[in-house]
Parts: sequence; C-alpha cells; structure tokens
Amino acid sequence: MDIRLQARELEHWLTEAALPLWRSKGYDAVGGGFVETIDMQGEPTRANRRSRVQPRQVYCFAEAGRRGWQGDWRTAVGGGLHYFDRVYRQPSGFYAALADADGRIIDSGFDIYNQAFALLAFAYLGQVLPERKAEMVERSTEMRLRLEAHCKHPIAGFEEDNPPRLPLCSNPHMHLFEACLASEEVEGFDRVAWGNLADEIAFLAMERFIDFGTGALREFFDQDWTPFPGEKGRIVEPGHHFEWAWLLLRWAERRGNAQAIVEARQLFEIGETHGTCPKRDVAIMTLLDDFSIADPVARLWPQTEWLKAAIRFAALSEGAERQRYLASGSRAAAALERFLDTPVRGLWRDKQRPDGSFVDEPAPASSFYHILCAIYELGDCLKRI
Repeated sequence: MDIRLQARELEHWLTEAALPLWRSKGYDAVGGGFVETIDMQGEPTRANRRSRVQPRQVYCFAEAGRRGWQGDWRTAVGGGLHYFDRVYRQPSGFYAALADADGRIIDSGFDIYNQAFALLAFAYLGQVLPERKAEMVERSTEMRLRLEAHCKHPIAGFEEDNPPRLPLCSNPHMHLFEACLASEEVEGFDRVAWGNLADEIAFLAMERFIDFGTGALREFFDQDWTPFPGEKGRIVEPGHHFEWAWLLLRWAERRGNAQAIVEARQLFEIGETHGTCPKRDVAIMTLLDDFSIADPVARLWPQTEWLKAAIRFAALSEGAERQRYLASGSRAAAALERFLDTPVRGLWRDKQRPDGSFVDEPAPASSFYHILCAIYELGDCLKRI
C-alpha cells in the first residue's frame, strides 16, 4: 500500500471524525473531565475513570490545537486539567489512580505512571497556553523534585513507592522518559534538569532494561534492577519494544548517541520478527524472553507504536533500508486501520482475538493518546523523506 495515502486517510479520520467525536462525547461538559469510554453507538459510558486518561486527553487536544485543529480544544484542555486536579490530586501533591464517574476517589494509590502523564500534560500546556506557561513550569519542576524526594532509586531511575514495592517496572520509566523529552524542548522549562533525567533513563534502559544477550527489553525487575524472579521477570512486550525504540531514536538524534540507535534497531527487529502474528499481520501483546508467545491477543496501542518506530527509522535511513522501514510502517498503518473500522467513525476497537475477531466493548479514551501521536508522527516523518 502507499503509505502516503494511508497517512492522508488517517489524518482525515483524525481531523474529521475522531477529534470532533471525542470533543463532543468524550468531554463531560456537565460533570467535568474526560470520560473513560465511549460505546459503539457513539455514547459516553459511566465507567470508572482512570486518572491517566485525564492528562492523556489534555495532551491530545493541546497537540491538536497546536497543530491547527479548529475545534474548541481550549475548553477541553483547561477543563480537563481542572478536573484532574480537583478529583485526583492528593495532599501529597501526587495524583491518585481511579475515581468513579461522579468524581469520587476509588483508589488513591500512587504510581509513577500517572505522574508521568501529568508531566506530559504540563509540557504541552506550557506550549499552547502562553498565559499559563509560568504555572506549568512551576508545577513541572515541583513534580520532578517531589518524585526525586519520594521514590528515587539508589542506582538509577525510580522505585514505585517509598518504601519500594516490587517488582520495579520499566514501563513507568518509558512514559517518564517521554515526558522528559517533551519538557526539555519547551522554552522556560528547566532544560538542563529534564535533559539530565532523560539521559539517566536512557542509560538505565540500555544498561538494565535491555538484556545484554538477547536485546529484549524486560518489564519487571528486582530491587537491584536484575530481572524479577520467575515467569514475571521473563515477560517482554512487542509494543513496548517499538515504543522504547521510538523514544531512544528521538533521544539519540538529540544527543548524537550512535549506541542508542543500535539498541533501538535491535528492539524494533525483535518486535517485528517475534512480536507480530504472520496470519493477522498485527503486533501481539506478550512474549517471554525466549520469544515464545505468552499472549496472542492484539491490542490497538502496539500497532501505533510499531508505526511510530518504523516511520522514524525510515526518516533516518536511506535507500533499500528506508524502503524496508516504509514497508513495515505501511503494514503497521494497515493493522491500525483495521482497529479503526467501527460502526461510528472516530471510535476504535481495543482487542483482537487470535481468530481475528474483535472484542465487542466500548472504545477506551486512553487509546487516543497513542493514535493521535502516531498519526502526527507519520505525517512529520514523511515530510523528512
């Protein structure tokens, strides 16, 4: 398929269908904040709301607004952040995990994952709302210092709480890495501090998360960043291989770090070779460290990360190598498009069974962050080719 045509079709879907639908139905104008899911008839549900959804949706509408989308994104980002603060922010300054649709906290627990997305939202709001930039700079710095005081790991990175709970996880660091890369580019933010933290996480990933022998990236670790005992420590996720590859490529370009490109290429090869189903041509959920399949279900988000990594590799390559990554990106775009084929345009399926059928369930708002980023990254990288 023609990847440029796929890019145009995805951009039209985003601009004409998804953004308007999730702005009108996915933002709760009465109670505030963003809904957790929209059903396949196009109506919001009253599902409990994970806190991560709020800053992820703030990011989506802030980035859409930054890129010229004409819908009312300002109300959504301002109202979404206000709701996030009002409902989830705890006396500690961190954000709780889960609330019901009426804004009552169900789970006040701490995890780095939710704080990382708060930081991502602060960075994007600092770009699109000049009148709130100083506030976002202050809040971003406060959150970083609070994380360092609360759960800094003695070797590198962060523990999941204080005292630490095990296993330690690579995934929250991936999103914190993403927030660092966003923050270091925003004028007025502490670029040195965010750059230093990004560097620390990049080296932690290359030295501890990625297995020296196989090149695979593990998910779960013991207190000293060695693989967690038992089967849990053997888990690797193709989607995260693609996502880390994409992030390491971005970091490598900024730092001129050739080793990170080598590591990213190995992650991508593992994800594509072992983590895609030949029959369905989709990225699946979970492997073990010998690359045997642990969970053959395909979810939407790994398709977007496959696409992001492939197209960035294509932009950094030439000749036959570029064509190879463009072909891979086209496969990823085709896989993504199958998840976007829904009765109401602008929604998506989340899970595909091994037989190719999709689970009939509402569309989760949390996927929008992955989709929107992939579509914009596709367009940006194609302009470099």
